[in-house]
Amino acid sequence: MDVSPRSPVHAHRRTRLASACLVVACSCGLWSVAARAAPHEPSNQPPPPCHPNPHARADGEAVLQRGDVRHLPGPLKERLEVLAERPHSTLPTQAYAEADQPSQLFQYYLVDSTGFEPNPFTKRFPGVNDQVMLTATGFDCGLSTVGAVRLVLEPKPELPTDPNDVRAFIDIFTDLSGLFVINNESGWYEGWMIHDLRVAPVAPAASGRPVFGTITPEDAAALQAMGSGHNLPGQFFTMDGRDAHFPGADDQFPSRQTNVVPIQLSMGAYNCLQQSDCHSYWEFNYTTNWIHPLYELPFTGGIPGTFEAGQIGALSSLIPGSGPAGVKNGPVTHGDNPNTIGALAGSGPRDPDKFDGDVDAQREYRMRFIPSGLAHEIYLDVYERVRSFEPGVPFPQRLFDAYAIEVKRVDANGDGVISAVEGDVDTPSDGFADNTRLFLPATSFNRFAVTREINDGMLAPRFAPSQRAWVLSGSLKSVQPAVPASEGRDGDDR
Repeated sequence: MDVSPRSPVHAHRRTRLASACLVVACSCGLWSVAARAAPHEPSNQPPPPCHPNPHARADGEAVLQRGDVRHLPGPLKERLEVLAERPHSTLPTQAYAEADQPSQLFQYYLVDSTGFEPNPFTKRFPGVNDQVMLTATGFDCGLSTVGAVRLVLEPKPELPTDPNDVRAFIDIFTDLSGLFVINNESGWYEGWMIHDLRVAPVAPAASGRPVFGTITPEDAAALQAMGSGHNLPGQFFTMDGRDAHFPGADDQFPSRQTNVVPIQLSMGAYNCLQQSDCHSYWEFNYTTNWIHPLYELPFTGGIPGTFEAGQIGALSSLIPGSGPAGVKNGPVTHGDNPNTIGALAGSGPRDPDKFDGDVDAQREYRMRFIPSGLAHEIYLDVYERVRSFEPGVPFPQRLFDAYAIEVKRVDANGDGVISAVEGDVDTPSDGFADNTRLFLPATSFNRFAVTREINDGMLAPRFAPSQRAWVLSGSLKSVQPAVPASEGRDGDDR
């Protein structure tokens, strides 16, 4: 018989025991050592029979007094205090400086599980998962799942100190409470910074096509005629032309969904610890500010009707290329090579982190993903250039075509892949002096989400662009002016 803490049998016993324990605790004052929750913050101690953190106040005070936390905005400090006071395996991650001056916090996200339609990872559904063990949320006798994401800029002398500059180097610290460890089939959690597409500025076409980052007057007129006329330059673009509807708890997949168009930037994979706390560090810069191959989206199952049509997993991006309408490469030249000496250049094993280098031949050329600003340009073709790009061609064909066309403009050797050299911020392409246009600044990512992933072979978020695998989400909070947000010095300032 399964009596693990997540099992339905244990849950039934726990319900009866909890009632008795609560009466005793309240009458005898046994919870006097339990820490209070910060104002407006979720509860930070579990009810019985789960066990509170006996060092809650000391842990909370220790975090609040740290140099990387002391100057943070109140709501962020409160959330970090809650994370510290809850049962945990480790305290929220300390941010160390990577320059002579402290790192500077310029934005953050507070995340929880209330801002999107509940799914089987975040809610019990009768007859679906009410008699099976919990696998994501629901830890510690039902404590809520919450977290905080901090973005701090490294003020190195040779680098920009403006987070709007795509050459800036930024550290991202994610601390979460309330997610079970994922044990099977190499599953993981993955954070995503989300940039929602806005209606682009208007400019006349040049050389027979729209200027990069713009739409034509004809496109603008067609967009304004959609729906209620919402799609004006600068507004969040909506697929129906009505007011922006961001994901919400009252959505109903597949009939009622958000109408905005997200560009989702991966924060990398991570898992959680024994006490259901998770901690992740990720570096945002031009070597990492790259987006999954957009042509995967019709095959994730997240677009209504595609799962029923048998499209989930019908296409693979395992061998890099420019998609169904573009260049298709062979596994020997562009696959993950077990040999030390590669087929074309550099070392054999594919390593997307091998971006910068003094010898270009040793830099990775088999990138599956593309720079974020190029993804943005592709979406302008697909959604906003309704007159200037393939008028009348339906989705997903226009997505496949746009992907192949826009990649080709940056792909110098014609292999359908944006290599580290070709995608470098300093490399000229398509008539431009450099590639700064190919990257979205960190400040433009207005939302954040965490997904429960499984090894499906895709780089796109699970069930993207829907929220069916989300476990947490939150919106951007800007901090102006930025505040000091580090203590001590990193052992390696790279």
